[in-house]
Order: sequence, then structure tokens, then C-alpha cells
Amino acid sequence: MKVALYSQYYPGKSTDCFEEVISILKTKKAEMVIESAFAEQYEQNSGKRLALKQFSELDKSFDLLISIGGDGTILRAVTYIKDFSIPIVGVNTGRLGFLATIQTDEVNEAITNIFENKYKISERALLSVVTDPETPELGGMNFALNEITLSRKNTTSMISVDTHLDDEFLTSYWADGLIVSSPTGSTGYSLSCGGPVITPNAQSLVLTPIAPHNLNARPLVIPDETTITLKVNGREDNYLMSLDSRIITLHNDTVVTVRKAHFKIKMVELLTESFLDTLRKKMLWGEDRRN
Repeated sequence: MKVALYSQYYPGKSTDCFEEVISILKTKKAEMVIESAFAEQYEQNSGKRLALKQFSELDKSFDLLISIGGDGTILRAVTYIKDFSIPIVGVNTGRLGFLATIQTDEVNEAITNIFENKYKISERALLSVVTDPETPELGGMNFALNEITLSRKNTTSMISVDTHLDDEFLTSYWADGLIVSSPTGSTGYSLSCGGPVITPNAQSLVLTPIAPHNLNARPLVIPDETTITLKVNGREDNYLMSLDSRIITLHNDTVVTVRKAHFKIKMVELLTESFLDTLRKKMLWGEDRRN
């Protein structure tokens, strides 16, 4: 099995877990390839030499990507996977861990189960974005797994986001910004702004305003085949667009169009896992004295 390893350098828990994963994969005789930027940081800071191949880009020859970190690390790893259909599994050394669901004390058992084909695949829809005029900074990285967000920049004043759904005007959101979330992203930024939780296999998207001034504005669930067109107005000439953890600056003249991407991401889940079980544990649902 050809396995890509991705992490971000954080001394302590993440690097300790990374070393454990390396050791386990060696016993499985896996072909390991490590992301080059992480490898460089690891070697510089640890003084240890990694006798492993490195990658700066992936291709379809890989069988699996293991992400070591939190959910943010997985979101960055997705930018390497793109549309190659490489399954990804996350080992959680972060905090909440909705995407990175394998805990550090479960690593050995989890990797063994994966190598024995004792797992399932959860396919996750992504969002894609195009801008008019085109934005060179996007390049081929115009997709997001969690959400695409438009928000104010260099101002304390709110912005308005004119919103059309399939060319039909919906409303102008007066707010700090607007989140377009996938089902996977519904447990992220959107949830923090009052959005609903949506199961990963639901064919829906969510529009969630950020601190709306028009108090009757509420999150809206729409079909994932909807084309969403957004135009920002505000006191400043520019605003921010974020694609998960990546941020670019756009001029107010720029029109943003968001659609469901043409490809999906394959998340590896152990047979003992389920979204509802993860939701119950991470959100502490049912943690009530009456239960």
C-alpha cells in the first residue's frame, strides 16, 4: 500500500503521534511518502533524519492519505488530494475532531483495520467557486470541503451581500459576512453562527449570515444543485473570501458564484464509527443529569 503522510509541525503530541504512525506503517511494509514542508520542519527541529520519500503534489498512484493533527490539518490535506479520489483518514491530535476521528490511543488498531480492509468510505461533497472577473490567486484551488465565506475587511462596518439562487434574487444580507456551507462544514463555522447540523450524505447546502443586522435573517437550507451568486457592497473597496483555511482579498466589483464541486472526497471511517455517534460524543448530546 502506498501511503501519503501529512501533518503540520507542532512539537509534542502531533510529532509523537507521527513517529508512532511511521513505526506502525513500517511493520505493515507500507510504501510511505511524506509531505516535503512538514518533513523539512520535522528534521530541522527534531534533529532526526527521515529516510522517506517526499511529495509536494499527489497523484492517483496513492492508496491512502493519513492526516495527523486536527480538522484544520485535514482541510489542508484535501488541497493535495483534489479530485484524485485518494481516501483520507485523520488521526486527531487537535481539539474537537469532527473530521479527524481516530484518537491517538487507537492508532495501532485503526491502521491495522484499514490494512485488513475493515473500514467504510464516507463520500463528502465539496464546494467550488468562480469569480468574475477571474482571480489569479484561486488557480486550480477553487474548492472547499467545509465552507466558502465572504466577510468584511479593514472595517468595523457591516457589508451587504446581494444573494441570488439560480438567478432569482433571495435577499441582501446586512452582516459581517455570509457562509456557504457544505453538509460536512455544517458542524464548523456555520454551526458557531447558528446554522443547523446536516448529516454528511444530505444533498443540501446552508447559507448562514454572520452577525446579521437584519434580525429576521436566518440560516437557509437549499438543494446542493443550486447555483449561488453573491455580490458584496460596503464602505471599503475590498472584502475577504475564505475557502476553508485559505483566504484571498477580492474587490467589491467581483461577483462570486458558488456551486457543488464535480468531485467528492473519500473519508475513511472505521466500522465502529458513525456520524451520529461522533456528533453525540463531540457535541455532548445527552450529557444531562436527567439522562
